[in-house]
Amino acid sequence: MPSTPTPSRDWPGKRLGLPENGPRSIARPGRRLIALALDWGIAILISVAFFSYEAWATLAIFAVAQVVFLLTANGSVGHLVLGMRVVPVAGGYLGLWRPFARTILLCLVIPAVIWDRDQRGMHDRWPATVLVRR
Repeated sequence: MPSTPTPSRDWPGKRLGLPENGPRSIARPGRRLIALALDWGIAILISVAFFSYEAWATLAIFAVAQVVFLLTANGSVGHLVLGMRVVPVAGGYLGLWRPFARTILLCLVIPAVIWDRDQRGMHDRWPATVLVRR
């Protein structure tokens, strides 16, 4: 009698050696979107306060905040508030170039909305980073 194939138990991050749940597991989309909205909202508030809401100023403030907080705290304000951080896939130090590369790709939007099976956008894949739960 032929055996029935069992469905695979794959979860986002399994191929990267990350756990299914808890610390170091892949941050899920809902959490990411809320963090992005929080970061963008902060950028808008600063833009309104200092530049009478100029689109270029909002994007620049968002980008600078992303780079500064990634370099100093491994996550943006939104990431930190929602219990996430950005880490290199190989482990170790995030480095100086990854925050810049990730932020440029995030600001271009399209790379950020193209995801792989591990729920990583191109803005995380190209600099070899992953957004995980703390």
